[in-house]
Amino acid sequence: MNRRDFLLISAAAMAAAPAMAGTADYVPGLVDRELAAGKTLFLDFKASWCSTCAAQERVISALRSANPDYDRHILFVDIDWDRYQKDPLTRSLAIPRRSTLVVLKGDRELGRIVAGTSESAIRELMDAALSAAVS
Repeated sequence: MNRRDFLLISAAAMAAAPAMAGTADYVPGLVDRELAAGKTLFLDFKASWCSTCAAQERVISALRSANPDYDRHILFVDIDWDRYQKDPLTRSLAIPRRSTLVVLKGDRELGRIVAGTSESAIRELMDAALSAAVS
């Protein structure tokens, strides 16, 4: 492949990237901005030291690997519990603890799991997010 072709392919890939939802690390204002843009969000309130959070992450990663539509249509937002447990977003959603998963679309909460690691429950929550995103 020559340099020109590489640059053209790279530019096309970068232009297509915004169509992919993927993953974002939380910063204040991100959730409001992405919801206003019409995105469906999967919020993951977690801590690096939390074993329940790690178990949830393994399930979420496996499900995302098995179904690329999740990453195409849902924005997964990682929220560091240690840093943002007193953030206005955390308070407004009444997040009780780390290892809480929440799906939002528009001004509605579509579901949540608190400290659950069941693959079927997490898949159900992710499927609810996917259904909302594609409808």
